[in-house]
Amino acid sequence: MNKNKITLSLAAAVTLGMSANAMAAGFQLAEYSATGLGRAFAGEAAMADNASAQFRNPAMMTYLEGTQISIGAIYVDPNIDVEGKVNGVAQTKASDIANSAVIPNLYLSHQVNDQWVIGLAFGTNYGMETELGGDYQATAFGNQAMVKTIEINPNLAYKINEQFSVGGGVRYVMGEGHFGAALPKSAGGADLKYMEGDDTAWGWQLGAAWQINPDHRIGVNYRSAVDLTLEGKASGLAYDKASAMQGKTPSKDYAGSLDLTLPATAEIASFHQLTDKVAVHASFNWTDWSSFEKLEANIPSVSSKPDLIKEENWEDNYRLAVGTTYQYTSKLALRSGIAYDTSAVSDEHRTQTIPETDRLWLSIGAGYAWSDNLTLDAGFTYIFAKDASMSEELDLNGDKVADSTFKGETSGNIWLVGVQANYKF
Repeated sequence: MNKNKITLSLAAAVTLGMSANAMAAGFQLAEYSATGLGRAFAGEAAMADNASAQFRNPAMMTYLEGTQISIGAIYVDPNIDVEGKVNGVAQTKASDIANSAVIPNLYLSHQVNDQWVIGLAFGTNYGMETELGGDYQATAFGNQAMVKTIEINPNLAYKINEQFSVGGGVRYVMGEGHFGAALPKSAGGADLKYMEGDDTAWGWQLGAAWQINPDHRIGVNYRSAVDLTLEGKASGLAYDKASAMQGKTPSKDYAGSLDLTLPATAEIASFHQLTDKVAVHASFNWTDWSSFEKLEANIPSVSSKPDLIKEENWEDNYRLAVGTTYQYTSKLALRSGIAYDTSAVSDEHRTQTIPETDRLWLSIGAGYAWSDNLTLDAGFTYIFAKDASMSEELDLNGDKVADSTFKGETSGNIWLVGVQANYKF
């Protein structure tokens, strides 16, 4: 697939407030464990709390002893509003457009010997769901969207010596998505475009760790892009019209494919044990969102040409996080963290479809050693999403629709709470 080609399925992930209000930039999810949530996921590629460490750096499994299992879930509650004017006249507002969700996870690790460790991860790195309806007047720009992915990730780690470890794994990703745009309810509410599809694909990850000395460590990790071609169906008035223009009888459904790229990511992180009780950790993350330049769909029965949904022109995204761990007692560890996510789109290209903006994370958490084998973790995060203005003209396959504009603003916040249980055999 051409790197700068990303289809209507991706529009499902970012339409009308979703992208700016995902937990990380675009439709990326950072929520892989409640352990990391409590420190705003600071220093993750250099941390080895439990078996979940492999999801952010498989090399960190070499710091885990015996056989370990980690299971948990994070509840995400976004509170996102979009408001503005259609054609400079009709004032409209949609509240709470992004749906709440529970994001589960499961991890296993097994120390084969002093050098080799194997692991298996079940989680997700991308997902989003939103819906606009009721009396909202700008549904022609998008009224419903969903992207869900599930990832199965076998990993292998090798301890080279006391200072260096490496690790890697393959990623089997199952994805599905849908997107809808419709006439406003006041105009009948009929679908203009609706598309859905699913696919599976493979990716990979590589990581390494450098134990500088007993108190200081650096970790790095790279996760490849994953290209999904979601095969499914499309329907709606826009496709009925295109079919009729070719002399064909409109159909209830039109077969099509939806290309969806899950972009590559990289992280460099550090861990520093300052005293017996206090540790600090930090990380810098990059996501290749510049691969997202336009939205296109392929529906051969309607047209031999790709259906251009919208030019987007995204930029690479960066995330900086700093956290602390305080060992309050031999059993109780307290965590905190702060992070800043940069927007994946500039002010010049922000639109109603992609009201992407900066986010500030504030996190607290705790870990409790119930026994020598069982530990329990909890984390809480509040995310401030920066208010963002937008201005957009309706675009149908590259042609601007006269007197069809939306100017407005998106605002909101997100809170997350998670729990994790970890057992060592």
